[in-house]
Amino acid sequence: MRRLLVCLVLFGAPLPAQSLLYRSPNLSGTWVPEAGVLQFNFLHRFYVNQAQKSVTNYPTFTFAFGFPAQTAIGFHYATRSEVSTTFTNEFELYGRWQHAVGPVMLALTPAYNTAAKSVDGELGVDWTRGPITLQAAARAMKHAYRVDTTRFALAGGAVLRLNSYVGLSGDVASLLSKRPGEQVAWSAGLVLAIPNSPHTFSLHASNVDVNTIEGSSRRSPLIAGITKKPIYGFEFTVPVHPSRFRAWFTKSSSTAVSGDLGAPVAATISISAMKFPTDTIVISAGQAVRWNNADPLGHTITFDPASGEASSDLIVASGSYVHRFNRPGTYAYHCTPHPFMKGVVVVK
Repeated sequence: MRRLLVCLVLFGAPLPAQSLLYRSPNLSGTWVPEAGVLQFNFLHRFYVNQAQKSVTNYPTFTFAFGFPAQTAIGFHYATRSEVSTTFTNEFELYGRWQHAVGPVMLALTPAYNTAAKSVDGELGVDWTRGPITLQAAARAMKHAYRVDTTRFALAGGAVLRLNSYVGLSGDVASLLSKRPGEQVAWSAGLVLAIPNSPHTFSLHASNVDVNTIEGSSRRSPLIAGITKKPIYGFEFTVPVHPSRFRAWFTKSSSTAVSGDLGAPVAATISISAMKFPTDTIVISAGQAVRWNNADPLGHTITFDPASGEASSDLIVASGSYVHRFNRPGTYAYHCTPHPFMKGVVVVK
């Protein structure tokens, strides 16, 4: 396991990752990895028993692979779960479809929990404005906790980004009809983005051990019976991009040019020093922008899917990409392998 974690950290950076600056510790949010990206999250929580001088660990691993049309398939795996009294290992297999409706992001997540033998589901909602992201989720569990009939839960959370690298987050969740010993689930965290990388890291406290649909919908009676204090932990996000490995074995022309080669170029941007030197370019509708890659690494011009603009493939070193903008508007873009590289095209 140690070798696996080392490989994922080394080969995952710097590539696009889920940002913990946009979701709270116990809510999955509406995120899906970009198409072709394997997302790995390592969540580790622990409880320190002062009386017995012992530490109980609650590790959870998340793997998810992104597909086109804003969809993903993945699983959560917890080695010490409190969802069922019969099994300590918990698998939650899930799929997710994400859809933007104006400023609101929706996500539908069907899932199957192997420990509870339950078909579950979640409808998630995110709303982001400026430094604030608000989250909500409605959950249904067909055979909750391996002993119950269908049960429902509601959850809500928020993230406040103090700047581009630091944020505060928290959430609460509750079953609509609680049984004896079941309590409201909660979490609170400090989120950190690692500069010049796609990785984010959170330190948090919670009263639940895992963030599956069932695990984060209540404080387990098993935990409530033995602990009086919160469970502490951290989460680290790591992306793995297959195209990066293909680039190692593919020889590309140093003068490769892609995009709309016949479009009238009104502005040229030279990508160098791992940044777009001109953050904002203003052009007229029908004109094009050309990006020349002067870095030794490959970059992309990736637009928000909601903009309707086609993003580039990997622009190799000394390569170029030309894109025509036919509609007025403001088009933000970033580099997929290096998401801290950002720019804006304003079309009049």
